Amino acid sequence: MRRRALAVLAVAAALTSCGSGGEGSEVLTVYAAASLRAPFTEIAERFEQTNPGVTVEFSFAGSSDLETQLEQGAPADVFASADTRTMNSAVEAGLVTGEPIPFATNTLTIVTEPGNPQNITSFADLAGKGVSVVVCAPQVPCGAATTRLEEAAGTDLEPVSEESSVTDVLGKVTSGQADAGLVYVTDATRAGETVSVVSVPEAAEIVNVYPIARLSDSGNATRADDFVRFVTGADGRAVLADAGFGIP
Repeated sequence: MRRRALAVLAVAAALTSCGSGGEGSEVLTVYAAASLRAPFTEIAERFEQTNPGVTVEFSFAGSSDLETQLEQGAPADVFASADTRTMNSAVEAGLVTGEPIPFATNTLTIVTEPGNPQNITSFADLAGKGVSVVVCAPQVPCGAATTRLEEAAGTDLEPVSEESSVTDVLGKVTSGQADAGLVYVTDATRAGETVSVVSVPEAAEIVNVYPIARLSDSGNATRADDFVRFVTGADGRAVLADAGFGIP
């Protein structure tokens, strides 16, 4: 009986060690900008369906934070950034193999509490007395775009906080911690009725281009290249378009 019990435990341990993907599964790790969470999750599901045995795992965060993690040795196969500046840093650091491929575009818009109680109608209104505004930190792609938007609109903001990702900005507004925030159009669309949206005409000239690339330290170069092609191909572009992203 003791030998049988030990044998059962050994089998259980062996099954556990195979991981959630099961024996023989391939895991592809993708580092992607926080604003890509919804469409990339759907893209991954489609990719897994057409590539049986492959599991896509994500790390979503601000692009600059992800790039820093990669420089510090975090293991990953693919990197998708919310701007070319951050991707260029990854290229200069030797993290990327080949030429990054632009696959989507995005612009900023204003979101407020539902009903827009502060009656914000323009970018200049964000600098009004008593209006609490939250934006992305300057080193984050959406923060760099915000700085450029301030210059284009001739308005300097005094935000109550600067967040490390666009999803954190949105969260501050939807939770009532700020009157308004600057987020990507796609995030505003995804938020639905939890926010009111105020368009910013000046933002049309400040477009963030999203590039994607396989990482040089990828442990599965073939599958990484397959995923990049999937994102930049017809299936990926269709999902991104449905989510409100533009196509370069």
